[in-house]
Amino acid sequence: MIEFPEFIYIPLDKWIDTAVEWITITGDSLFDAIGVILLAPMVQLEKFLLFVPWFVIILVVAFIAWRATGWKLAVGVILGLFFIGALGLWEEAMKTLAIVLFSTLLAIIIGIPIGIIMAQNSRAKKIMHPMLDMMQTMPSFVYLIPALMLFGLGKVPALISVLIYAIPPAIRLTDLGIRQVPEDIIEAANAFGASARQLLFKVQIPLAMPTIMAGINQTIMMALSMVVVASMIGAGGLGSEVLNGIARLEVGRGFNGGISIVIMAIILDRLTQSFAKTKN
Repeated sequence: MIEFPEFIYIPLDKWIDTAVEWITITGDSLFDAIGVILLAPMVQLEKFLLFVPWFVIILVVAFIAWRATGWKLAVGVILGLFFIGALGLWEEAMKTLAIVLFSTLLAIIIGIPIGIIMAQNSRAKKIMHPMLDMMQTMPSFVYLIPALMLFGLGKVPALISVLIYAIPPAIRLTDLGIRQVPEDIIEAANAFGASARQLLFKVQIPLAMPTIMAGINQTIMMALSMVVVASMIGAGGLGSEVLNGIARLEVGRGFNGGISIVIMAIILDRLTQSFAKTKN
């Protein structure tokens, strides 16, 4: 009576293994095509970031920071990026930046429309909320398994796992931002004869933009936090430095990779926060 009865058993693991095996075999050509479509632009972005001289990237990011908030953030950007380069991790940092930017772009393209649908359709919201809860509470390592089985080792499964882990904030805060638009403003727009399309793009989205930008900010932060885990299946970049430092007990190497990720996170966080403030 103390132990759980053995005859009560749900073979969920076997069901999932069977389903994944069937999907892998049936959709092999489809997943290959998706992999090619996703890999090409990400590789081109990575090559572009590595092709541009380091000082040009630093000056461009510093100029954006100066225009967004002022000289203090610009100086911080210059010092932070120069420090990463001085550690000998510039190339790895650009590889990490490429996968973070590309995964964030995909999260925006996919997540914002889903958030809009949730804001306008209560049934869609009821369906999506449990899925988003599961995506945000599932251990990050779990995302590597299906991505690895469907796409194999490389940048594509790393990108997919980063995307799935990072997309929930973009969806949730888009939904929240649109729902928080005051009813009197919506009623006024309707009274002036605004169509549903005009109401969405000229009233709701502009007013919800600070909240949407906060969601994009959180998406970037979660993508960066997933980079180390995704390096286990081929993401490369700074995550590989941290992973190799742990595997080989090279504390200094792991610390260099970790502090570089922190610096990139601070820079991206401050920049996206400044963009959100300008929308207020």
